[in-house]
Amino acid sequence: MKKKVSILGAGIIGLCSGYHLLKKGHEVTFFDKNEPGSGASFGNAGSFSNYGAVGLNQPSIFKNLPSYLFSSYSPLSIKLNYLLPLIPWAVRFLKNCNAKSMRDTAEKMNALLVHSIAEYEYILKDIGASDLIEHTGVIYIYHDANNPRVLESTKLRDDLKVKQISLSKKDVHDMEPNLNPIYAGGIFFPTAAHTRNPKKISDKIFQKCIELGATFIRDDIKYINQSQLKSINKEYNFDQLLITAGAFSKKFTDQLGEYIPLETERGYHVHFKDSDALITRPVCSFDTGVYLSPMDQGLRAAGTVELGGLNNPPSPKRIEYITREAKKMISNLPDPCDSWLGFRPTLPDFLPVIGESKNHNNIFYAFGHNHLGWTLGAITGSIISKIISKDGVSLNFSKYSSARFR
Repeated sequence: MKKKVSILGAGIIGLCSGYHLLKKGHEVTFFDKNEPGSGASFGNAGSFSNYGAVGLNQPSIFKNLPSYLFSSYSPLSIKLNYLLPLIPWAVRFLKNCNAKSMRDTAEKMNALLVHSIAEYEYILKDIGASDLIEHTGVIYIYHDANNPRVLESTKLRDDLKVKQISLSKKDVHDMEPNLNPIYAGGIFFPTAAHTRNPKKISDKIFQKCIELGATFIRDDIKYINQSQLKSINKEYNFDQLLITAGAFSKKFTDQLGEYIPLETERGYHVHFKDSDALITRPVCSFDTGVYLSPMDQGLRAAGTVELGGLNNPPSPKRIEYITREAKKMISNLPDPCDSWLGFRPTLPDFLPVIGESKNHNNIFYAFGHNHLGWTLGAITGSIISKIISKDGVSLNFSKYSSARFR
């Protein structure tokens, strides 16, 4: 049966959801205060990280907690002025930092990730944009092969049958000769992919949605209930609502009376102009969390995690950290020509919320994908469109339901 679906949030997950709903014959209206694809979907590293099942909830995190609390120059940093409001989320998160929970998270994420690139390829072929994906793989490099994080994650990916190839120091240099030869080795993920311009992909999907009959309303929605969206000046009625507002989704689920412990990973990037040809594929440092990607705008250095909420201003020290570590990876980089801050929605068990609201059967959720929102955009859109359409899906989706939070 044809449905009228309002989608609150026009990032990559909202756009892919809208695409699939339209292809199924539904009416779709997007709502966003910004242009489509201009939030976290714009500023990511451009990687389709189908290998990324292992989350931050690793037992080895406890050893590094002091540096995370008191240093802005680390892969994960906590803003001290946000420490108090972060405590409830942090307690839940730390309870998940054990071997059993890490494996459980990884298995559930991998069930989505194994389909992630094929789902993008399906959409991009349909919209004539297959050339926007490069199948070059991704390299992770490290200084110490015996680093507990390296060992934990490598073993778990092996158990999940993720395709990964161990690299010697020479292998790393042969594949990316412009990297400084200071790394002991690395891991190559040959089935991962990359785009040099995430915004182009978002724009192409949005254009297709409009061709299929979608409507886009640019407005700052402030309040929702079971049947209406409200901005300062307008009210919009809906039959079905899908919330894909990323890190901003929590204020809406709170208004619906549903507690979902959503936090934000604040992610930064900088660009080094005219330096994109220095590497042929994305390269990430296990030790620093800094991710180098060749992009249309230049060489993008991105990644790391800062826990500091939605309202703190950008941290100059995080930009300094990313810049400094990028220049250690590749010598003689120019100074960055710009910087950016975006917000990744993150839940304490490192799994997304995908499915129907537990309070309202006409409201659906698709958010909380942490740093894998870009990678999981297409598969999430496919899944949530089937849930809304009541087509049935092949996976057990109770594990991604918001009902897991009490």
